[in-house]
Amino acid sequence: MKKLIACVLLLSVLCMGTTFYAAGPVDEDIEGKVVIYTSMYPFAIDMMTEALKEAFPNLEVEFFYGGTGSLQTKIAGEMGDSLDGILECDMLMVAEPAYSLELKEYGYLEPIEIENPGDRLRFDYDKEGYWYPVRVLNMVLAYNPDFYSSEEVPHTFKDFAYDESLKGVISMSDPLTSGTAMAAITALSDLYGYEYFEALGKNQVMVESGSTALAKLQTGECKTIMILEESVLKIRDDEHSKIEVIYPDDGVILIPSTVMTIAEEKSANANLEACEAITNWLLSEDGQQYILKGYMHGVLKDMTDVPYDSIDTNELIAKDIGVDWERCYHERDEIRTKFQESVTIPE
Repeated sequence: MKKLIACVLLLSVLCMGTTFYAAGPVDEDIEGKVVIYTSMYPFAIDMMTEALKEAFPNLEVEFFYGGTGSLQTKIAGEMGDSLDGILECDMLMVAEPAYSLELKEYGYLEPIEIENPGDRLRFDYDKEGYWYPVRVLNMVLAYNPDFYSSEEVPHTFKDFAYDESLKGVISMSDPLTSGTAMAAITALSDLYGYEYFEALGKNQVMVESGSTALAKLQTGECKTIMILEESVLKIRDDEHSKIEVIYPDDGVILIPSTVMTIAEEKSANANLEACEAITNWLLSEDGQQYILKGYMHGVLKDMTDVPYDSIDTNELIAKDIGVDWERCYHERDEIRTKFQESVTIPE
């Protein structure tokens, strides 16, 4: 009995400070293989892979990672010029809805039914079931208080571009390769006009990856950067970084990333049953816990949990500038061209 009590006490000590998520339902009837193209960060993919293995032990799920721009190029190659090619994937989880509109128009998506989406989801979805929001990214500003005070940095997207004291010490991602950056410049050009791009160019904004921008923020080379909130939250959590998120006073830019299923006759494994099961799992409370653990916001209306060190999701929704996804798709080339004409992009 003493040994038993000792073991229980030891287990209690080992578990202190550790959060355990209850295992969700296991579906052993879902079999075969599913390939998912995604722009989620690799660490989030690793978590999701293990979780899906537990939920569907007889299903092989393979993720292929790439930025939205590189995935679009890959898919375009697989489609071919005649838009009738077979894709090497079965599902997509990419950065923003504009690409979902395009793939639906091309006839490459399969509608998936989930239970009561209007009652459950707090972001828009395709009413025919061709795509659903699965994770929400948040474009914000960030700065390093080790080098600058809050009073020395911009607190609006407008000042980020127009404040001349920031000339040469600001950074953002490339909208030609980043779906979230493309969404951001679409929203900001709607809000401030194409003059916003000209102001960015005059302020000599650096166009580079988020990881490079964060590194420059840590060394003080950059004063402020435009970046996804999740990147800052992760580095604060992993490295105890002091870099701080600025939720701009003129609004945040929320980007619901979508999950889509490729039409059966155009997919790699034609496993619609598994794709439907994965979609429903992703949009369940169990699946959404892994979205939060990936420092992204959840999509369910009744969720009160937020990513590490973030603020209430509904508060962000109230501050959302909004993105015109139809414009982001149909005027994509024009928006990118206007940006390129105003801002120097490294080759």
